[in-house]
Amino acid sequence: MILSRSPGRGCSIYVYRGSRVALLTRHGKEKVIAPVFDATLGCQISHVDEFDTDQLGSFTREIPRVGTQIDAARRKARLGMHLSGLSIGLASEGSFGSDPLLGMLPWNVEILLWIDDALGIEVLGRADGAANFAHRLAKEWSDVEAFAGQSGFPEHQLVVRPEHDGDPRVRKGIANWQVLEAAFFEARALSENARVFVETDVRAHANPTRMLVIRRAAEDLAARLGSACPFCATPGFWVVERLAGLACADCAAPTQETIADVLGCVRCEHRETRQREGRLGADPAHCGYCNP
Repeated sequence: MILSRSPGRGCSIYVYRGSRVALLTRHGKEKVIAPVFDATLGCQISHVDEFDTDQLGSFTREIPRVGTQIDAARRKARLGMHLSGLSIGLASEGSFGSDPLLGMLPWNVEILLWIDDALGIEVLGRADGAANFAHRLAKEWSDVEAFAGQSGFPEHQLVVRPEHDGDPRVRKGIANWQVLEAAFFEARALSENARVFVETDVRAHANPTRMLVIRRAAEDLAARLGSACPFCATPGFWVVERLAGLACADCAAPTQETIADVLGCVRCEHRETRQREGRLGADPAHCGYCNP
């Protein structure tokens, strides 16, 4: 049976009201995450900073991340829960690459993982978007000045190291022009090839563009937690599959456009199929018959 409800029905926004949730971070993520969960779920984010999360993997490549993006988020959440003694943990993890459409633009994918040991569930929020993520191998200070200007410096901080992207002599978190100039000349003096590798610092507190994506991931997770399973009332009842077959607006032939969503519970096996609302037909440009 196909129902015509949206994920918001059967709302569970009061389940976590007053709960304390551990968030392990040293990069200021609590500034954008905590207000979202306070406003939507009424829970309190408990900031944990007794562990340096860069030890689990650094964007500047001194320490490689072990496992997947979700694995890293799970380790952070569990560490935060252990250090705080709380039964609910939350962790954020980001990745950078190329955009999924053309593969030409720098792209940021952020996930937020919620672990609730009392209910025995994990719920994942996600957001992605264009990133401020670039680098340049510079010989002259003028090259660095141009790169910094294009990178939104000093609001977006920079990283400088001699020679190449793997040199361990790295200086992070550069946030003013005087320090940047001094770092460039120091790195060039250490460089055997007279080159300096400059890149954007993509740690959350150093990169406002990334911080916006983290906030959207928090909003996505909060929405998922605000949707309860109609069968067992567990938070996190959300889309697990999308069904193609929306009819073409011109010829009525089925297309690959989504006609309905399958929602599933993270705890029990309950599933519901819900019709997409507000779409009368697919664009003929996406129809295999009208536009073969």
